Amino acid sequence: MQLRYAFRLYPDAAQQAALARAFGCARVVFNDAVRAREDARTAGQPFPTAGQLSRKLITEAKQTTGRSWLGEVSAVVLQQSLRDAETAYRNFFASLKGTRKGPKVGAPHFKSRKDARQSIRFTANARWHITDHGRLNLPKIGAVKVTWSRALPTTPTSVTVIKDAAGRFFASFVIDTDPAADAARMPDTDRTIGIDLGLNHFAVLSDGTKIDSPRFLRRAENKLKKAQRELSRKQKGSKNRAKARLRAARAHAEVTDARREFHHQLSTKLISENQGIAVEDLSVAGLARTRLAKSVHDAGWTSFVNMLEYKAKRYGRTLVKIGRFEPTSQICSTCGVKDGPKPLNVREWTCTACGTLHDRDTNAALNVKTAAGLAVSACGAPVGPESVLARREETGSHGFETGNRAA
Repeated sequence: MQLRYAFRLYPDAAQQAALARAFGCARVVFNDAVRAREDARTAGQPFPTAGQLSRKLITEAKQTTGRSWLGEVSAVVLQQSLRDAETAYRNFFASLKGTRKGPKVGAPHFKSRKDARQSIRFTANARWHITDHGRLNLPKIGAVKVTWSRALPTTPTSVTVIKDAAGRFFASFVIDTDPAADAARMPDTDRTIGIDLGLNHFAVLSDGTKIDSPRFLRRAENKLKKAQRELSRKQKGSKNRAKARLRAARAHAEVTDARREFHHQLSTKLISENQGIAVEDLSVAGLARTRLAKSVHDAGWTSFVNMLEYKAKRYGRTLVKIGRFEPTSQICSTCGVKDGPKPLNVREWTCTACGTLHDRDTNAALNVKTAAGLAVSACGAPVGPESVLARREETGSHGFETGNRAA
């Protein structure tokens, strides 16, 4: 199983300039590849192959006056940029044919130097390494200072250097992990749990535990509004606008990082304490078109469930998703009678058949667990791991067929 380990980088001024050159060269090669394909399509000719593009846009381009500066960066960075363009076209054609899962993707477009996110990738043949002093030595960039928050379990297969919208630099290492060793690290347990995700409480568990929603976006809303207001008042193209844009991006990054940390801590806790977990497959895209859109995005349910998915696969746990149309809020978890729909302001109700007083969210979590088939397991039947699709964002090097991705 492949995972990504990300660490903060602190390049000095010279290294930042070298990274900027590398970002720019990779972007130019990507745009040249897109332009070459579009020219071939317009002329009615076959698309150039990857080998032809590599020879024309990298090897031969370095010998010209207009592209001689491509030799100032590592050739691996340029080759990986071509692989990114190839992957983008492959995903586009697969989406047109309907063979690609997920939403439709458009044709690749030109990248801009003003894009919020810039990245370059070094594979093993780039001969990058970690020095004895804990620095990341990158070809034609130098030894960059790294803040190591944890140790790498194995030797990475590739590293991606990322600059985000807030101006921060990160090194994202691809690690091959051993699922058997990871599963052995988890404590043995036969507990199962059902989770009802909501807005009043982020999650309500079938054992009655209620986890409050931190509402990171709502709490930082005034700060974000002020930063956006200051940005809108600055003249376009001015240095003050660039500074205001950076302040706004950093304010948004704080919210994103806090939400991600909360999701990681909660998902790890649930995975370590339970062998089986059941969640509801919510239509987040549909809920995001309602008046509750801001609160739905603030909760980040999709990100949380994706973390549960890849961690369940990594540590040998069972994650079951039930259908979004399952009437979990209408069924009595005690007698199983369907009592009909109820408005959202009704938080407690009494079953007309058995007279049991239910907390709406706890009852829904119990029904989620029952619908997933985990309620039987709680009575003694074993719960075994099943195959769960891993998250796409955490993969091996782009351009290589590494299968499903994990976060």
